[in-house]
Amino acid sequence: LRSRRARKPLIASIDRTRAEGKRGTGYTTTMEAVRAARTLRGQNGMVGGSVTVRRPSRAVRSTRRTGARGLKGLEVRAQALPNEGGARKPSSMKPVKAAMVDQTEVNQSEFSDERIQKTKEQLIAELTKEDAPAGFSGLNGKALVLNKNDFPTMAEVAAAIPAHCKVLDTKKSMAYFFMSTGIVLAMGLAANAFVPVKAAFLPFWLAYAAVCGTAAFGFWLMGHECGHFAFSNNLALQDAVGFFSHTMCLTPYFSWQRSHAVHHSKVNHMYEGESHVPKETGDGYAHYMRELRFYCGKLVHGLFSMWVVSTGWVLYLMFGASGGPAYGLTNHFWPKGVFKTKLFPKKWHAKVIASGAAVIGVVAALAYWAKCTSFATVAAVYGGPWAIMNAWLGIVTLLHHTDVDVPHLEGEEWNYIRGAFLTIDRPYYKIVDWVQHHIGSTHVLHHINPRVPHYHAQEATEAIKKAFPDLYLHDPTPVHVALWRVVTNCISVKKVTNPTGSRQWVYDDPTLPSVKKNNRVF
Repeated sequence: LRSRRARKPLIASIDRTRAEGKRGTGYTTTMEAVRAARTLRGQNGMVGGSVTVRRPSRAVRSTRRTGARGLKGLEVRAQALPNEGGARKPSSMKPVKAAMVDQTEVNQSEFSDERIQKTKEQLIAELTKEDAPAGFSGLNGKALVLNKNDFPTMAEVAAAIPAHCKVLDTKKSMAYFFMSTGIVLAMGLAANAFVPVKAAFLPFWLAYAAVCGTAAFGFWLMGHECGHFAFSNNLALQDAVGFFSHTMCLTPYFSWQRSHAVHHSKVNHMYEGESHVPKETGDGYAHYMRELRFYCGKLVHGLFSMWVVSTGWVLYLMFGASGGPAYGLTNHFWPKGVFKTKLFPKKWHAKVIASGAAVIGVVAALAYWAKCTSFATVAAVYGGPWAIMNAWLGIVTLLHHTDVDVPHLEGEEWNYIRGAFLTIDRPYYKIVDWVQHHIGSTHVLHHINPRVPHYHAQEATEAIKKAFPDLYLHDPTPVHVALWRVVTNCISVKKVTNPTGSRQWVYDDPTLPSVKKNNRVF
């Protein structure tokens, strides 16, 4: 919402009042009115829960006393400030919950019941516009109200992470590698040795696929750790472990290492990002998905979207599905001919081809195994867990970077730190989180510094959360509920302006019609 008058955050007027020593019954009344005005209930596009305006942190109060930073004009942003250790410590003031509150400068005396009611009406009106988000997650629009000036520098974020969290321990890394390998291998050998491959045992094989595939994603993540140089300072050992882990999972190691590095370098960039880059409203695939939802209903559309996410890993490796538009049609096995792209520069071609050849070798070994036994045996013992592992890959990556109220950026609005902080941590089930090395619950930290090994990721995440509570994104929604919300509502994005004036791409209402602009699928 905009005003003809210069927009000043509501927090600024309250802070100014406090700084001037005007804390009495008037202040208490104002705070109660603010809390009441910012409490709404609703579903799918309405704000849920109350918004609490809290006192500034000790760092902010100290800064005000010493005048270290000073107040630039009357505007005070809820952003991080230096603490004694050199890291940036944020204010405990949280941004407005729903991204749509009137930010006209308001003096304490101007807070009448009429103004509070007007603010609520403006909020509701904004949520009914076509440029409102597709809904609100457990983040309640937190990410939508931020702009680039709210974010710290890379040096300030790095200083917030304890130094020992960046130290690699080869013995510990190898112990986790053997643990993940042992879990998957033990289940596979036991199932192959003792369970008949017959229709009567189908329930067992389905359960085996789910459990072993979940653990297999942890095995795959050991290769992921190696690809980020977060496994060992012994580079030869690191690449050997990563190459083995990914090749056994039919993932071309060096090809993925390159494309994943690009994903990290441009995370949440609308055009230069790589993997899980959203489609613009009107793009071919997005338009067809809207049509599917309109004609077949939310349930059919949601189930189809779930299938696409669960099987899309192979399409990404083969054709670059969900990759960024800057890279075009890509292939992780053959970087030449029609698949020639800047995603794989010429100096990477040999490694890409070698990685693809190794995967083909594993496929040949599986074919020989099937010849010696049966196709059903290979499908049951290897194929089932492999399919579930692929599903986890698609689901976890989607949930890291997608939700109804998390924007994508472009141009000067984007920078590395802002993109990293727009990653989402989620409350994965404890046993799953453990066997998958906390990849889903510490992913913000992983994008801030991908060289922090997973066994330090939880501690480093707590440090980031403590230092930057206004910026850190953790959606408490149960994972299965969040997944359904994302696959049914996050179809395509449109460019909007948030209340701070930041231009960003946000998922819009999936029930709104769209005009097809092209026939692009990938």
